[in-house]
Amino acid sequence: MSALKEINHTGLSTSRTEHDSMGEVQVPKSHYWGAQTERSRNNFKIGPAASMPEEIIEAFGFLKKAAAYANSDLNVLPVDKRDLIANVCDEIIKGELFAEFPLVIWQTGSGTQSNMNANEVISNRIHVLQGKEMGEGILYVHPNDDVNKSQSSNDTFPTAMHIAAYKILIDVTIPGIEKLRDTLAVKSEVFKKVVKIGRTHLMDATPLTLGQEISGYVSQLDHGLKALCHTLDHLSELALGGTAVGTGMNTPQGYDIAVAKYIADFTGLPFRTADNKFEALSAHDALVESHGALKQIAVSLMHISNNIRMLASGPRCSIGELHLPENEPGSSIMPGKVNPTQNEAVTMVAAQVMGNDVAITVAGSNGQFQLNVFKPVMAANFLQSARLIGDACCSFNEHCALGIEPNYDGIKKHLETSLMLVTALNPHIGYDNSAKIAKAALKNNKSLRESAISLGLVTNEQFDEWVRAEDMIGTIK
Repeated sequence: MSALKEINHTGLSTSRTEHDSMGEVQVPKSHYWGAQTERSRNNFKIGPAASMPEEIIEAFGFLKKAAAYANSDLNVLPVDKRDLIANVCDEIIKGELFAEFPLVIWQTGSGTQSNMNANEVISNRIHVLQGKEMGEGILYVHPNDDVNKSQSSNDTFPTAMHIAAYKILIDVTIPGIEKLRDTLAVKSEVFKKVVKIGRTHLMDATPLTLGQEISGYVSQLDHGLKALCHTLDHLSELALGGTAVGTGMNTPQGYDIAVAKYIADFTGLPFRTADNKFEALSAHDALVESHGALKQIAVSLMHISNNIRMLASGPRCSIGELHLPENEPGSSIMPGKVNPTQNEAVTMVAAQVMGNDVAITVAGSNGQFQLNVFKPVMAANFLQSARLIGDACCSFNEHCALGIEPNYDGIKKHLETSLMLVTALNPHIGYDNSAKIAKAALKNNKSLRESAISLGLVTNEQFDEWVRAEDMIGTIK
C-alpha cells in the first residue's frame, strides 16, 4: 500500500494515520495492525507466498497471554489490562485474527516486526472492544508499555519458535510417523513367512522374508521417533525473560519462571524457562538438533518409499513383488497405467525436508554475539518440515501402506530362478565350486540344479537337501 491515504469510490478515506517512533504512516482502517506492521508490509514485499506461519501467530497468542498473567501476578500490570489482553490472545489462539498478521518471513531476522504486529493487533482490538473507533483517542492498553511489558522481540520470537515447534511435533509429526510405523509393523508380522529373494547392490542376493524386509523399515521409523522425541526436552526451554540480550533487563524478579509456567499451563505442554537465556537468544541449537531428527526421518522415508515402489515396479516388465493400491490413472496417454504416486509424494517431501535442513543449518550457525538474526526463516522451514512429514506419513499410510500385498507369483518366480541360492552350497563344496555352478548356469541359461549336476559337483538328492530357500532366512521371531 502507498504511504498516501487511499480513497474509495465514495470519496471516503480507507486508511487512518498511525504514529510510531519514526513518524506517521497510513494504515488500512479495516485492520487492527499499526504503524510498525504497516512499515514492514511496505518494506518487505518479498515472495508471493511467504506469510508468517499460523503456528507462530498462535504461539504469540499463548506467550502474550502468559506474559500478561505473569506481569499481573508480579504487580507490574493491572488485572483489568491482563484480562483484556488475555481475551484477545484467546481470539488469536482460536485463529479468529489470523487475517490481521500480514507479514512475511523475509523481514528483520529477529522477528521484531511480527512481535510488534502481535502487540499492535492486541492493543487495537482491545480499543475496538471498548467501543472506540480505530485511530480514535488514546489506547488504554499500549502495545509496547502493556502488551510487550517485560519482553523484547529478541526473547518473544524464539519463545514462539519453540512453542510452535514443540506443538506441531506433538500434534502432527509424531502421530503421523507412529501411524505409518504401526501399519508397517503389522505388515511385517503378517508377511513374516513369505520367503523372497534378497537384493544387494541392486543384484540378486540370498533369501529373506518379506516380513523381515519390512521390519527394517519399522526399525528405521522407531529410531527416528526416538531421536525426535529426545530433542523435545531442549525445545521445551523458553527464552522469555531474557529480553534484549539475555540479562532479563526490565523484568520483575521471578518473571521468567512464572511466564514459562503459564505457557505450560495454557498449552498443556511441559515448557520451562531456559537454563541459559544467552544461548536461547544467540543460538538456536535446539531447532537445529530437532530438525536434524526430522532430516533423519526424511532419509528413512526416502529409503522406505523408494524400496516399496521398486519392489512394486512392473507390473510385467520389472520386479513386481508387491501389489500397491491403485488410486488414480497414471498417464494421460497410456491407458491402464497406474503409478506409485503416494511413494513419489513422500520422496518429494523427503527432498524438501533435506533442503530445509540445509537452510536451518546455515541459519543456526549465524548467531552473532547476543542475537541470532535468522529466526523467521528457521521457524518457517522447521514448521514446514514438521507438517510435511506428519501429513505425508498419514497420506502414505492411508493410501498405500495399508493396502500393500505380496505378489506371490512374482516372488516365487524370482526366488526359484535366482542364482544366489547357490550360497547354500558353500559349506558343502566350497566357494570356488559354488561360483562355477552359478557362472555356468548364467552362461548356459540353465537352472542351478541343472548346472550343479552337469558339472558333477552335486547330486540331485544333495541339491534337494542343501538348497532350501526356507532354511536360508535365519530365525523368524
